[in-house]
Amino acid sequence: MKTLTHYLLAVFLLQSSLLAHQNHAVVLQYHRFDENRYPSTSISMELFTQQMQYLADNNYTVWPFSKTVKYLIEKKELPDKTVSITIDDGYRSVYTKAYPLLKKYKFPFTVFVNSVPVVHESVHYLTWDEMREMGKYGAEYANHTYSHQFLVRDGIKDPKNYKKHVTKEIKMCEVKIEKELGDKVCTDPKILAYPFGEYDMQLIQLVKNLGYIGVAQNSGPISDKSNFMALTRFPMSGGFGEMKQFAVKINTLPLPLEAVSSEETLVTQANNPPVLTLTLQKPLKDLQCFTAEGEKLHMQWLDEKTVKVQSKEPLLYPRNHYTCTAHAKGDAWYWYSHLWVILKEK
Repeated sequence: MKTLTHYLLAVFLLQSSLLAHQNHAVVLQYHRFDENRYPSTSISMELFTQQMQYLADNNYTVWPFSKTVKYLIEKKELPDKTVSITIDDGYRSVYTKAYPLLKKYKFPFTVFVNSVPVVHESVHYLTWDEMREMGKYGAEYANHTYSHQFLVRDGIKDPKNYKKHVTKEIKMCEVKIEKELGDKVCTDPKILAYPFGEYDMQLIQLVKNLGYIGVAQNSGPISDKSNFMALTRFPMSGGFGEMKQFAVKINTLPLPLEAVSSEETLVTQANNPPVLTLTLQKPLKDLQCFTAEGEKLHMQWLDEKTVKVQSKEPLLYPRNHYTCTAHAKGDAWYWYSHLWVILKEK
């Protein structure tokens, strides 16, 4: 009887493992390469090369971002250790520095294009011909608005014309990149990266109504349970991509959340520092939460799975985030980040 019980248990565990599937991925975000004048948005090619070599040496599956998102939306199984590489703004160093390396490794990548500087033939940005060439070797392109403005803050300054203004910014970019880049533009699904990573509930609804997936800049892995109007990415510039950190971040798992008190991001003088309430799917006793500066947040446990987190000091303009992590299994960590957009006092 004991042997039969063990056999049935083994069969159950095997079936469970076969039914389980990878439902999450890590998305990396870059801007500039080897542009030392812009330390907050640039990564050295030495470090970028180490990162790409790490992905190759450790058998990571590098997919186009649009494919990763489509699989998650449709709840299809992802390969183990899926990573997507995204690059914002379309600076010239994408072509002169990053592209030859990505081509060498045969890694696909996604460039979010704000089209005004390309239209005006700025020497600091990619050309349409360069983008078309990269499209032959793994590049895809997506919307980053026409002129890369502060859309959330524009809405506060000019609420009357806000919807018209944002719609024009998005549609003008989409028309231009589709005309120039054709089937290399993400259309299934359509994807938009928010300028400066800023969004609020009003902008999310507008972008959703236009048929887009929304992409942010605050950190964390994505899964089939993510908010597809504010997908998170790990910024790799400004010292955030050092190899020790890189190895941790590309192995992160989504924090098992049951609920978040609100997806709202706006912080005014009246609610600064903001409070965020997280309800976990299971108790995580080693959960810790921090501001963008690494300051520990005050944590008040309402029960074994619900916690209120709040900065001890008001957050400073223009942006910040609360990041919560906990040990998962082996060397892996759970990770969740919530964006805050801090408004100036009038």
